[in-house]
Amino acid sequence: MAGGDIVSPNGNKKYPGKMTFYVFLACLLASSGGLVFGYDIGVSGGVTSMDSFLVKFFPSVYNEEKKKNTSTNQYCKFDSQLLTAFTSSLYLAALIASFFASTMTRVFGRRLSMFVSGIVVLVGAAVNGAADNVFMLILGRILVGAGVGFANQSVPVYLSEMAPARLRGMLNIGFQLMITIGIFIANFINYGTANISGGWGWRISLALVAIPAIVITLGSLFLPDTPNSLVERGHKEKAKVILSKIRGTNEIQDEYDDLVKASEESVAIKHPWSNIIKRKYRPQLTMALLIPFFQQVTGINALMLYAPVLFKIIGFGGNASLMSALIIGLVKLLSTFVSIAIVDKLGRRMLLLQGGTQMIICQIIVGTLIWIKFGTLGEATLSKAYARCVVSFICLYMAGFAWSWGPLGWLIPSEIFPLEIRSAGQSINVSINMLVTSINAQVFLAMFCRMKFGLFYFFSGWVIIMTIFVALFLPETKNVPIEEMKLVWKKHWFWGKFIEDEDAHVGNI
Repeated sequence: MAGGDIVSPNGNKKYPGKMTFYVFLACLLASSGGLVFGYDIGVSGGVTSMDSFLVKFFPSVYNEEKKKNTSTNQYCKFDSQLLTAFTSSLYLAALIASFFASTMTRVFGRRLSMFVSGIVVLVGAAVNGAADNVFMLILGRILVGAGVGFANQSVPVYLSEMAPARLRGMLNIGFQLMITIGIFIANFINYGTANISGGWGWRISLALVAIPAIVITLGSLFLPDTPNSLVERGHKEKAKVILSKIRGTNEIQDEYDDLVKASEESVAIKHPWSNIIKRKYRPQLTMALLIPFFQQVTGINALMLYAPVLFKIIGFGGNASLMSALIIGLVKLLSTFVSIAIVDKLGRRMLLLQGGTQMIICQIIVGTLIWIKFGTLGEATLSKAYARCVVSFICLYMAGFAWSWGPLGWLIPSEIFPLEIRSAGQSINVSINMLVTSINAQVFLAMFCRMKFGLFYFFSGWVIIMTIFVALFLPETKNVPIEEMKLVWKKHWFWGKFIEDEDAHVGNI
């Protein structure tokens, strides 16, 4: 067996496992779809903490923030449903768009979905940059959100299908890496534009999402479609040529045969949305529902969306809050490289269990630190040393997320579905992710106002639940060829009883 090749779970098939420059370049271009999502996560909190932005669109929030009355509850200064609607509207739009994207990726391929994503985001960026009222502001966010829905639907699936099984984790996490790069760039830009005289810096922050949109739009024109998608759409010979090219060898018959058999099953299923609820797909459906839900109830996107606002609330000045968010973005970015380096060696379960434990500890400590200073009244100021301590534990929390639930929340759902229900499964994954993110974005500041420091305990409780869930119910999926993943579920102590023996074989129709 050639170096880097792997043997399938049933022991009788060989799959090429080496990295080729062609597949690396294709995955790098496709991963740029994550830049749009990450940039929007990072930019939202920054512009909503800029005085010029608040004065123009949310003057009541600005007036409340600037009150000099020391009795003002710090927890509630930014509690505005209109302000949070600006942020959450993007994720509701992404949720709805993911259902349209599911059909597009199945019928027309993954590339077209990426192209549509870039075009829609470009229009949204133009509207946001030129916004003169709240309606234009939210309309732009909705358009950008629709583009995010198309990208989040197609990119993780594209990466998992293109990557050799041995390197699927590393290459798929490229999507999360681009998300964290996008967050970091947005925080960096916010820090600079906040100091532009004239109070129009927020326009630059919002409009610059056009740059990653251009990258994914142009990149999609040069990307090859995945062999899985080509076979599914009847282009078998072209799929074989592409498979040989991305694997860097002509010894691809075993993998190609699996793709063809999986395609035959896919063609036999006319209604994947009704098929996905069948008993034999219960393990995958459960993961598609719970993994994105768990990823968001860690509180991560709520904290990232409102990081500058949060730091303002707990006593940082305007520029200091933006700088703290920038530091957190950098920590998250560097930590994602840790996941890339070890995910295919240590496996998915190990990272989720370790990262979950780290997040639990850090959230409890952050909640306790805020409780000690602000209590229930929300009246206090923080010393520089105390503030640094709070930021340090938030950074440790972010690091734990960035090498566990951050990337794996996208990787695992994209690699566990058989071809016949893959687009539907990924659509469920994206829609649940966007739904919970939008709810978080809408209610986070209101919850912080009412639950105060207890909000961090609330999120840590969810992390405890999801860590236990992983320990009991998530099998290890590293190094398993994507079209043979059903064998992993069949061997699991709990999920195996949902899968009949005749359904546990690749290509058995």
